[in-house]
Amino acid sequence: MTSSTTASQTEAKQAHIPLGWRDQCSSLLIPLNVCRKGTLYMPWECETERHAYEKCQYDDYMRRMKQLSKRKLAEFE
Repeated sequence: MTSSTTASQTEAKQAHIPLGWRDQCSSLLIPLNVCRKGTLYMPWECETERHAYEKCQYDDYMRRMKQLSKRKLAEFE
């Protein structure tokens, strides 16, 4: 199940993304890491990339929690 925010395995491997971070938001992590390396990890740089990545992570978390609550409700019915 790949979405527009999921990088392919070859893209993730070329970008040296660890397996633990290859999730639904992996394609947003690639430009974020490029920006971070280019600006020497300055915390005030790359804000747009960081916020896009964090929003994607939050939306993915909320989606998974909704699925979990639906499963738990289905168990009790």
